[in-house]
Amino acid sequence: MPSPGELIAPRRLGVNFRWLLASSWTSNLGDGIALSAAPLLIASMTTSPILVASGAMMQFLPWLLFGLLAGSVADHRDRRRLVMIANAARAVVVAGLVVFLVTGAATVWIVLATAFLYGTAEVFADSAGSTLLPMLVRPADLGIGNARLQAGYLVANQLAGPPLGAFLFAVGSFWPFLTQILCVSLAVILISRIARTPVPVPADSADGETEPRHPIREGLRWLRQNPPVRTLVVIILVFNVTWAAPWSILVLYATEHLGMGPVGYGALTTASALGGLVGVASFGWLEKRFSFAAIMRVCLTLEVLMHVSFALTTSPVVAFFIMFGFGAYAFVWGTISTTVRQRLVPLPLQGRIASVNMVGVFGGLVIGQALGGVIAQTWGLTAPWWFAFGGSALTLLIVWRSLSAIAAAPPVLDDVAGPAPD
Repeated sequence: MPSPGELIAPRRLGVNFRWLLASSWTSNLGDGIALSAAPLLIASMTTSPILVASGAMMQFLPWLLFGLLAGSVADHRDRRRLVMIANAARAVVVAGLVVFLVTGAATVWIVLATAFLYGTAEVFADSAGSTLLPMLVRPADLGIGNARLQAGYLVANQLAGPPLGAFLFAVGSFWPFLTQILCVSLAVILISRIARTPVPVPADSADGETEPRHPIREGLRWLRQNPPVRTLVVIILVFNVTWAAPWSILVLYATEHLGMGPVGYGALTTASALGGLVGVASFGWLEKRFSFAAIMRVCLTLEVLMHVSFALTTSPVVAFFIMFGFGAYAFVWGTISTTVRQRLVPLPLQGRIASVNMVGVFGGLVIGQALGGVIAQTWGLTAPWWFAFGGSALTLLIVWRSLSAIAAAPPVLDDVAGPAPD
């Protein structure tokens, strides 16, 4: 019988992958602690809805401002070292906040500035970090590798971190952030154990140059000329718009439309994380038995059905089941879409294309949240779900055939990727 370590991180993925996984899980725990502690801190300092909402906006704004730049930097520097430097910067930023909290000098503006600086460092850490897996494992193992990283995100960031952050905040406002510093610092140490990763040779540089003259432009040009990856990015952008519209008013939908109360709302989001664990745990089984095209179609179809189900139901019990199913297929989609993109993008372009994808994700969230609020205010709390149903259904019909081409596109990593020396 395989050991727990073998089940979590199969030996064939290499020692370097285990260091990456441990670093990712540890960092996600710190972020999960802040996920609940940061809003609590802001709410303890102000009753202004605008300032409270600004705290959440600080998560998105750095991606929109610096995402493309961070991807370009990741493609032309030592990626492992970039992750270490960016995470170290995150620890320093939070340490500054702890000093202000301990001395009693913290204000809501200092907290918002900290959130922005932390989010900026996180953009560079995530852009570089997303390129490491294709450098450490074989293309055939990208799916299981991404599933294990997703599992860590679910357990640490979504399940364990938030309640721990709320508990620590109740003990003292600085304790969750001090714990976050320890987690992020440990993540730096763990990722430093990875064998040095070579700086990819730019595939888009001019003759005799080590870097392209316009690296961001070259990355966008490659994306424009690659239909499978381009279509995948567009799908993710549009589906994030339709997803974010109803999610922006989920707390009102749950408490007012379903009558669940604050505890019920929290349990609803927990159901999604539990479903996600089932999804990522079953990914290896799904990958062996079904084509990527079939899995992608099923996931997106379930997304459409989820929206209309939420629009029609008035039962909290039914809502729990829908949310559990959402978590299951959503994290399977996240794993498979990341895997497909990583297989189709050359190593020297992984950072830039991943950053374009993330800009699309957060751009879609911002657009969708803005639309959701207006739609709900005008037509009621179920209207955003109907908008999401119509938009996602139409998008799925348009891209249905393209999903086969995306899944069947030949991987470019077959000849260039492989595990780094252990």
